[in-house]
Amino acid sequence: MKRKHIALLIVGLLVFDQIVKLWIKTHMTLGESIPVFGDWFQIYFIENEGAAWGMSLGGPHGKLILSLFRIAAVTAIGLFINHLWKRRAPAGVIVGISLVLAGALGNIIDSAFYGLVFSESTYSTVASLFPPGGGYGTFLHGKVVDMLYFPLFTVHDMPGWLGWLSGSDGVFTFFAPVFNIADSYISIAVFYLAIFQYKYFK
Repeated sequence: MKRKHIALLIVGLLVFDQIVKLWIKTHMTLGESIPVFGDWFQIYFIENEGAAWGMSLGGPHGKLILSLFRIAAVTAIGLFINHLWKRRAPAGVIVGISLVLAGALGNIIDSAFYGLVFSESTYSTVASLFPPGGGYGTFLHGKVVDMLYFPLFTVHDMPGWLGWLSGSDGVFTFFAPVFNIADSYISIAVFYLAIFQYKYFK
């Protein structure tokens, strides 16, 4: 697999992720939902402080630590891809690791730059790109855009002894996390590498 093909794959995945996030950010208010396949699949706009699958770390210091960790991880993954290429690793392995890199880069862009270039998204207003008064945050303190939501089914009146499954209101939703395309790249890559490429890593 040639280096230019690896680069084109990563750039293509990254551009797709950012185009979708740009559209969501500039066309939807926070909490707005667009049904795609009934209630089972929705485009549901939320933002988080930067962890995967809608999770977050507390406060600006946690956000900064996460952003710096992501930058270090992306650097390491990029070096690892170069190492795999030099060792003539199977194309499937390189593609899988490239998906991880593209996913990590996609969310880093949100964290690093969205606070600088977007106005604040609220539950009543849509954000604008390059607002006259500047963005809502500083470098490395932007929020990550999430939009993919698959609440496949909901169970009401869950017994309290089931703990976190029942929630505070006794309602359990599967699948509750809201995530983005960059998150899905990473999840697909981990699943693919674990199932189809585990022999290489052994």
